[in-house]
Amino acid sequence: MNAPDLSTPSSQQPAPTLPITVREGLDFGLDGDIPRHWFGGDAFKTRFFDAMSVLFPEGERFFIACVRDFKDQLDTPAQRQAMLDFARQEAQHTKVHNAFNQHLAAQGVKVDKILANQRQHLFEHARKHLSKPHTLALTAAAEHLTALMSHAFMQNRHHFDDADPRVRAMYVWHAIEEVEHKGVAFDIMQQVAKVGYWHRVWALLLVSIQFPLFVFQILNHMLKVDGYQRHQRWGIWLKGLWWLYKPGGLMGPLLWPYLAWYRPGFHPWDEPASPEFATWLRVMQQSGDPVAASNALQPRA
Repeated sequence: MNAPDLSTPSSQQPAPTLPITVREGLDFGLDGDIPRHWFGGDAFKTRFFDAMSVLFPEGERFFIACVRDFKDQLDTPAQRQAMLDFARQEAQHTKVHNAFNQHLAAQGVKVDKILANQRQHLFEHARKHLSKPHTLALTAAAEHLTALMSHAFMQNRHHFDDADPRVRAMYVWHAIEEVEHKGVAFDIMQQVAKVGYWHRVWALLLVSIQFPLFVFQILNHMLKVDGYQRHQRWGIWLKGLWWLYKPGGLMGPLLWPYLAWYRPGFHPWDEPASPEFATWLRVMQQSGDPVAASNALQPRA
């Protein structure tokens, strides 16, 4: 017997909160002199985001592949267009983070080895041994994590006042587009792949364990590359984890949006875009400069 489908019926699906816009050829100035510790000179904060950047290219390729598995089952032009726009946005994220990752490789970070390990995990293991609905559920769950981090990034941007404007602009742009397409994989998972509630729960639990584990492993490697000895790394980790998880820290505001996934009637479009998105979109349309658009959001008291 199949598990009961506790998801929102397709006839009641919420509508997207922002149009999906594919932005190509953006110049963030990443070929300039980016400091090694670009986040206010803080090694942990910098390497936390650097570690995610290293993971993004293969992760985005995985997401595209898992969504495209169902392309022949999409019945409406709107579904097909959303899938295409999703894939094109993710492809741009791959391109930009690959460029930034070359900057990290020049510092001695073993980017190629990390990508090879991740490729094996995602494509040689998950894609070969899990069903297509399973991998799509993992994609939708990962998109939930990136979208809620993006909302927090925009709404609590005072955390990023000390970040290099060029790298910050890259992450703000990525955050904008994650929110624009945050419901695409979920809709295909629910409407086309017919993934039920308990399957959805399993997917987020797995991603919630694996993603931080991968990030922290890479982060620790980066601190070693930076030349920090074991006792120094202990201090960096303690201070950094407090920054992440303390009351009012970076991750605290994510708890309730994260738990919303486990609500039977949850849908990603339920969370409206904050006013900061409109500011970024307006400045971006006027200037065509993602750094200027990001700077328009800074500082915040």
